[in-house]
Amino acid sequence: MTVRVRFAPSPTGMFHVGGARSALQNWIYAKQHGGTFVLRIEDTDLSRNRPEWTDGILSALDWIGIARGTYEGPYFQSENAQAQRDAAGQLLRDGRAYYCDCTREQVTERAAARGGAAQYAGYDGFCRDRGLEAAPGRALRFRTPDEGVTTVVDLVRGEPTFENRLIEDFVIARGDGSPVFLLANVVDDISMKITHVIRAEEHLPNTPKQQLLWDALGVTPPIWAHVPVVVNEKRQKLSKRRDKVALEAYRAEGYLADAMRNYLMLLGWAPSGDREIVPWEVIEDEFRLEEVNPSPAFFDEKKLRAFNGEYIRALSVEEFIDACQPWLTGEIGGARVAPWPADAYDPAAFAAVAPLAQTRVAVLSEIIPNVDFLFLESPEIDEAAWAKAMKEGAADLLRAAADAFSAAPDWAAEPLKNALEEVGAARGLKLGKAQAPVRVAVTGRSIGLPLFESLEVLGRDRTLARLQTALTRLQ
Repeated sequence: MTVRVRFAPSPTGMFHVGGARSALQNWIYAKQHGGTFVLRIEDTDLSRNRPEWTDGILSALDWIGIARGTYEGPYFQSENAQAQRDAAGQLLRDGRAYYCDCTREQVTERAAARGGAAQYAGYDGFCRDRGLEAAPGRALRFRTPDEGVTTVVDLVRGEPTFENRLIEDFVIARGDGSPVFLLANVVDDISMKITHVIRAEEHLPNTPKQQLLWDALGVTPPIWAHVPVVVNEKRQKLSKRRDKVALEAYRAEGYLADAMRNYLMLLGWAPSGDREIVPWEVIEDEFRLEEVNPSPAFFDEKKLRAFNGEYIRALSVEEFIDACQPWLTGEIGGARVAPWPADAYDPAAFAAVAPLAQTRVAVLSEIIPNVDFLFLESPEIDEAAWAKAMKEGAADLLRAAADAFSAAPDWAAEPLKNALEEVGAARGLKLGKAQAPVRVAVTGRSIGLPLFESLEVLGRDRTLARLQTALTRLQ
């Protein structure tokens, strides 16, 4: 069998991390079996049909390694509307569908009259044998079998079985004749000869309905795989209304694509051995859908940050410098983020501190607060850090430090360290205590890159000027 898997996202203005995981799983499965990855955009919801949102999907796939030109598509569900309408007509002619003019309120009223709940609990089949013709406002419903079961062959969940009598006669075309998602999805998969459908667990309740449609249209259903839903720390399904789920947000924050896709593939699956950070080639070779754990998968952002930090530290210094450039000189999300003027950036200065910064950042956007003191005219002062560091005796220490630095014969990290150690010792302070007001005066913060290496790169004149500015403020 020629394997054809499809990834079918809907344009929503952002690319969900759960969707990114599904895309990667489809991608790997297709590669492992010499098959084809098919991208189809589910664009029939006109309120979500925006070209820029489709571009966002393509860009997100590019970023995680599913590059344009290496897969089939993108196709658009709206382009197959006629085939979907033809399928609806075939089901009607075959007696597998019928028109219905019932409203939800009418169904609820009938259920209440029979002693049922006073809320909608599924369609009651009222119009099954009324023989209604097509008319505006009349939906087309699929006639679900009254007996038997529908068994779904699922590579992750075995063979879940559904009683047909418990599946309501569901709508397959709206009152205006347009096919709904269930039918459109099936017809598109048939048209594209899809053999495997790998998607999130939340779609499992739809699967017996879709499989019934495949059977009714005389085509063998695909092999299914419903991977676990992705949940937050409270074990709630990740929601864009509540959680940070947009892949674009993680990309803009400075997560590396390699780290992100490695982590996403661990949501419900693990490589061999006691390891999690592994080369992508290993994941491509070892991943098996049959080994995916069906239990909900916890998206742990703290763990992802740790992953990303490991990937950042594994870069060469040159690769790290290059990866930081969008935050230092370019644009993120169409906007420049560096707080200094473009002409203030000094690549040589950044190259000098890059090895120090590389060990301290977990995401690339953290490079800005680590190095901004090098490129700003004056440092941005953290007022809490200032209040903590500039206590009694700070002015005296800063004045002595400025004198000692001014007299230093060599402007280098080690002589500067020795000079400040002497200043601190003369006042009964260890180096850590003596550093605090100097660091805040020069960088604006109480934490950051190693102080004396930073002073060396900043230079004598700028360092002394900032110490004097701090003294003026203290006075």
